Amino acid sequence: MTHAVERSAPSGVEGLLARRTAANEHFFAAEADRIARLCHGMAERFARGGRLIALGISPTARSDVRHVAVEFVHPVIVGKRALPAIGLTLEGGPLVLQTELTVEPGDIAIAFGGEREVVEALALARARDCLTIAFAHVGAEWEFEPPSDDPFVRQELVETLYHVLWELVHVFFEHRGLLAGRTAEPVYDSGASSFLYPFLGQQETDLDSVLADVSGSVVMKAQEIGALREATLTEHAGQLSAAAATLGDALRSGGRLLALGNGGSATDAMDVVADLRGKGLPALDLTEDSAILTAIANDVGPDLIFARQIIALGRPGDVVLALSTSGGSGNVIAALAEARSRGIATIALVGYDGGRVAAERLADHVIVTRSQHIPRIQEAQASAYHALIELS
Repeated sequence: MTHAVERSAPSGVEGLLARRTAANEHFFAAEADRIARLCHGMAERFARGGRLIALGISPTARSDVRHVAVEFVHPVIVGKRALPAIGLTLEGGPLVLQTELTVEPGDIAIAFGGEREVVEALALARARDCLTIAFAHVGAEWEFEPPSDDPFVRQELVETLYHVLWELVHVFFEHRGLLAGRTAEPVYDSGASSFLYPFLGQQETDLDSVLADVSGSVVMKAQEIGALREATLTEHAGQLSAAAATLGDALRSGGRLLALGNGGSATDAMDVVADLRGKGLPALDLTEDSAILTAIANDVGPDLIFARQIIALGRPGDVVLALSTSGGSGNVIAALAEARSRGIATIALVGYDGGRVAAERLADHVIVTRSQHIPRIQEAQASAYHALIELS
């Protein structure tokens, strides 16, 4: 009996996974057709010069605002175009005022949270003929309500949804005849991308057919993240439990979490810190201060933007959480090395095969999400760091 228990995931991890699996399956099966139609509508707006304006004021919403903006502006799918996106949060002043000064007719507004100021900003955007998207009943044209009362599960579903929107909006750019005001051209040759998006080669004037295939792709992507999330949480259940124990002991003993990452992983660091602070626990976001980041990058070098902050801020008894989809980012490796040299405990969430971080055991606890698809890696890592918080 003891050996069987050791080979299975701890019950805490099993429960966390079960909630996510059920919600993920239900949500994307129910919403796939609407998501496909929204991707088409967004592509039409982008094709006519519209921009994506992300809105949010809470600390957790800020991480999603920044995440969706960086995904659209800095696409990680090779060959896909950069799309204009702007994130508006409380850092820039009152949200309604920022919206008033920023949004233009034909833009797309995506809102995170249901606070009064967010609702007012969204209403202003809609009045200006923006396509509006939200994840609660706040008066948006397109509303998607995650089927869970668990805030962590809701955030993970929303993250997957905006990743899917970003991935699949590009499909319609390859079908000029499906976008209003654009001239149809010969059917796009999907070439090496055909195994990912076989419908790119279909007749581009048949909107219903393409929408059906995009809807099917939404369901496939949801199944992919479901399987990857399960693999991450179950295969590394022991590491997750050990890392959670390390984090919990540190926080109870007066230590703090220092979180770091690049790009989308930086926004995940923001999310971890916001979640811990929301529970009244001390945490520092080493991606937060643009003046510090740019000063170090300019004067010393980008590989030291996190290590220098650990030198200045880290103390024995703290824990460093590093997020990296590759496991090989130079500034992440330098930060882990600096933390270890100072006796600071380290946890790393990495993708692909784990990169140098996993191969060289550069962190005390390493959780690998084995995928080469960056959006799916980040989504599974969100489940992993939420599990760390819940289990610690």
